[in-house]
Amino acid sequence: MALILWLIAAALVIGGIVSLIRGQILWGAVLIVVGLLVGPGGVSIFT
Repeated sequence: MALILWLIAAALVIGGIVSLIRGQILWGAVLIVVGLLVGPGGVSIFT
């Protein structure tokens, strides 16, 4: 389960960074924050 959450969080953060590079600052910030919340390493909303 932790591996799945880590993969989802990584995909969200990478998508957020790509969005920031493309100029979509709000959407990129939202994706990064959600990725950090879902990730098992930081502040996880599932633990």
